Amino acid sequence: MREIEVFIDTEEIAEFFFHELVKRGYVPSEEELEELADITFEYLIEKSIIDEEVEDE
Repeated sequence: MREIEVFIDTEEIAEFFFHELVKRGYVPSEEELEELADITFEYLIEKSIIDEEVEDE
C-alpha cells in the first residue's frame, strides 16, 4: 500500500456537516458543527486513517 498526503481541515468538515444536515432537515448551531468536526477528526486519528501533524507558524 502506498502512502499519500491528505490535509484535513476541520472547518471544511464543519461546512460539509452543515450542508448535509440541512438537506436532512436539521439546522445545527455553529458550536454543534465545530464539535462534530472535532469528533470526526479525532475518530480519523483513532482509527489510524490520518496522523496529526502540528504546523509551525
